Amino acid sequence: MADKPKILIVDDEESIHLLYREELSEEGYEVISALNGPEAIELVDKENPDLVVLDINMPGMDGLEVLRIIKEKHPRLPVILCSAYPEFKQDLSSWASEDYIVKSFDLTELKESIKKNLAKTTEN
Repeated sequence: MADKPKILIVDDEESIHLLYREELSEEGYEVISALNGPEAIELVDKENPDLVVLDINMPGMDGLEVLRIIKEKHPRLPVILCSAYPEFKQDLSSWASEDYIVKSFDLTELKESIKKNLAKTTEN
């Protein structure tokens, strides 16, 4: 892992990118962004992030499909699903992620999950 852990934010809402970029940059992370699934898959291959924060409900390719593709290619890359819809947590395909966070403007839970999952990757 580099000096600054690199986090890929995948969400189709610009406001989420702005909020997450500001908050996570203040925590010392390098933040890169994708607005859709295909862009996210390309950035995972090109940028080699340390962790992915992935929205589920996106037009075209949804986050669960993106999660499946990322985990096939990069099984050890931690992915945190972040959705406004808590019912997706019951979907078995979401269980491939390391964590499931319900979106909120209070990013405390997300930040704690990021720290916990980055710590796990440095242990291995």
